Amino acid sequence: MTAKTDMTRPKLIDQEALTHHRARARLDRAGFLHDEARFELQERLLDVNRTFTSPAIVTSFPDQWADFLPDAVIVPDEDVLALDPGAHDLVCHVLGLHWAEDPVGQLVQCRRALRPDGLLMVAMLGGETLHELRAALAQAESEVMGGLSPRVAPMGEIRDLGGLLGRAGLSLPVADRLPQRVTYQTMFHLMRDLRDMGETNALAARHKATPPRALFARAAQIYAERYPAEDGRITATFELVFLTGWSPHDSQQKPLRPGSAAARLAEALDTTEFDETARPVPAPNTRGQE
Repeated sequence: MTAKTDMTRPKLIDQEALTHHRARARLDRAGFLHDEARFELQERLLDVNRTFTSPAIVTSFPDQWADFLPDAVIVPDEDVLALDPGAHDLVCHVLGLHWAEDPVGQLVQCRRALRPDGLLMVAMLGGETLHELRAALAQAESEVMGGLSPRVAPMGEIRDLGGLLGRAGLSLPVADRLPQRVTYQTMFHLMRDLRDMGETNALAARHKATPPRALFARAAQIYAERYPAEDGRITATFELVFLTGWSPHDSQQKPLRPGSAAARLAEALDTTEFDETARPVPAPNTRGQE
């Protein structure tokens, strides 16, 4: 008899909890990240200088994005996106990819929904987000409970997130970041904002038992000591990451083959090109100078 191995990957996200958190979100009280993402995406669309006639928006907050693009199709960021293949010349995936169980799969679906030379724009939270809260909770939990549990969702670093575009088959990939540093009266005010954003803990491996009251009291104390702001407040970081890629098309620029340059860089810069025998000039001895 041949033994069968269960190759099913454990779920990272508790989708039922995530849906519940988003349903109770109050973006009218804590929608500043959506406002910032909206402004930045508008700026990038102006830079593209192209008219898009069949856009789509992927978001779990349709009311917040309903008027962003005229006549846009709006679909939720579920595992399977309700986008028709080749139906759109622009797809915007906004503030949901950091919760995706399979982010590359989400990008592949967006690319398939694009026509040739169509544009994908993504706004998401990156790895620097809430690093202060993560550190304070980890230290407090280690002290109070003698161990750690996942309390803040892992988020990708920009160098890795940019690589996802190529893996999804998109051309001319660009990734950039926009850190947002916000101050709060206490850690508990920050956590209230996270609840209103729909961004509280929805990790499948989270501890579901009610933690002791001392845990969060100690975490708030550590937070205030390690990450102070003016007037006795605390600092929280939200890192917005923007990804841009194009559906492949023959009209797009192609990278040149190595060695195909027609002129030397030194000639263009009107400077001297050194070969492998060149040696640096020793710096003057400045010891004892003020």
